[in-house]
Amino acid sequence: MATRKIVKLGDEVLRKTCKKVEKFDLRLALLLKDMADTMHDADGVGLAAPQVGILRRIVVIDVGDENGVIELINPEIVKVSTETQTGREGCLSLPERQGIVTRPKVVTVRAQDRHGNHFEITGEDLLARAFCHELDHLDGKLYIDCMDRELTPEEIEGHVPEDGPVQEDEAT
Repeated sequence: MATRKIVKLGDEVLRKTCKKVEKFDLRLALLLKDMADTMHDADGVGLAAPQVGILRRIVVIDVGDENGVIELINPEIVKVSTETQTGREGCLSLPERQGIVTRPKVVTVRAQDRHGNHFEITGEDLLARAFCHELDHLDGKLYIDCMDRELTPEEIEGHVPEDGPVQEDEAT
């Protein structure tokens, strides 16, 4: 297993726009494996290339479902539902911080696989949230740029329900 150092908030690479991947080669395959290893080692559900210091349009996601690790190269969101979901988000590049973010409930992404083949994938709930969160990274955006509010340390330690207001007794 090869893991890479995760770039933290404050590093300018997180605010830059990534370039399109042109070469689908062994180097790309190794980067995808390293990114998946890094994401799993850090207990994350997604990781974008700029989070490991690479300014390329590459994302890996694993929400723990039957899809396993999803590799997205040159991804773009092509369809979103009008229905939304509101819930907590964190980021491997912003450790010990979380916020409440509203995202589309269903998202369809068009991307390329590690061989350059085009495909579309649709995700709901957590997968839709992960698509939005990780693709934002490719354009230098972070969840803190669109969050409804930041959670307090007490709320992070407690339980904050999805799609609803925080109850006082749930935040302690």
